[in-house]
Amino acid sequence: MNLRDILQSKGHVVYTVSPRASLADAVQVMVEHNCGSLVVCDGDPMVGILSERDILRSLSERPLEAVAVEERMTRNVITAQPDDDLGKVMGIMTQHRIRHLPVTDHGRVVGLVSIGDVVKAQFEQLAVENHFLKSYIQS
Repeated sequence: MNLRDILQSKGHVVYTVSPRASLADAVQVMVEHNCGSLVVCDGDPMVGILSERDILRSLSERPLEAVAVEERMTRNVITAQPDDDLGKVMGIMTQHRIRHLPVTDHGRVVGLVSIGDVVKAQFEQLAVENHFLKSYIQS
C-alpha cells in the first residue's frame, strides 16, 4: 500500500493559508475544517507548513492577531511522493517527529496525510491479511 491508495480513499483536499495571514486567521481555518495543519501557499507554490504546535509556541509571546504565519511556519517542508509505501512514510514521520506530511507530485501538492491516516491504512491492510490467513487456515 502507498500514499496514492490513502489519497484515493481520503481525498486530495488540502487546506491552505497565505504566509501574510495572521495566526488568528490560521486558527479560524483549522477550526472550520477540523484539521491540525495548513499548507502555506504564496500563490500556487507551497512555501511552508503550519501546525498546531507552531501556533501554540506563539501564544506566550504576542497575540495571535499580531503574528504572521510566515513568522512561525516551517519553511523546509518534508514531503512524500504518491508512490511512497507506508513503511517508508512511517519512518520519515517518526524520524522527523512530524504528524502531517504533504504529498507532492512534480512539485505540486496533491494531498496531505496525517500519522492517523497512515496508521489507519496500515491497520486496515493488516485486518485484510489477517482475514485471508484465517480463511486459508480454516479451509
